[in-house]
Amino acid sequence: MTPPAGRAGPVLRAMGSAALLAELDGLDAVLALRAELADDTPPGVRELVAAARTLLITYDPAVTGHDTLAREVTRRATTPRAVRPDPATHHDELAVPVRYDGPDLDEVARRTGLTTDEVIARHTAPRYTVAFAGFAPGFGYLTGTDPLLALPRRAEPRTEVPTGAVAVAGGFTGVYPRPSPGGWHLLGTTSLTLWDERRDPPALLVPGRAVRLRAVGR
Repeated sequence: MTPPAGRAGPVLRAMGSAALLAELDGLDAVLALRAELADDTPPGVRELVAAARTLLITYDPAVTGHDTLAREVTRRATTPRAVRPDPATHHDELAVPVRYDGPDLDEVARRTGLTTDEVIARHTAPRYTVAFAGFAPGFGYLTGTDPLLALPRRAEPRTEVPTGAVAVAGGFTGVYPRPSPGGWHLLGTTSLTLWDERRDPPALLVPGRAVRLRAVGR
């Protein structure tokens, strides 16, 4: 299928009999396509699951099929248009209090040529957006991290990262919602409960939500 003039077309792959995986050039293209499809959802589409370079689209085979949906996804991906805000997915900006007491704070300062106070200032300055969720329930990948703090993952991951750890890696900021292994650089901790199965939805860091980090001490 030759894409029309506009953005480069995605690579589309069937995932079983009821899902389509769109592989795109990067996160900006993923989020743009997700917004297009969420704003005006094609018939039969059930769920949109974004990742760093892919968008998984599940659908009802009784309503649509792979070929029909693939044509529509390609058209949406290659023809930019204005997207209306979706009130159904609107969330208030989330303020996350962070105590900058992480074991990697000094190392991050050393590797970036900053002081620890400058690391904290740069980390709390942006207005972040939850690009997508993954890795563990409630773990949101936040875009907007200062480029100076865009360090790669640690060479040796930790076997356990505590609940509430606030970390950076690969250009993202994240908060660990529960104890788990992890290879991100730990800058601090938050007391905010990011995942609670008794809530609806259980996760506070849902895709599209704006986030501010607020330093509350060292």
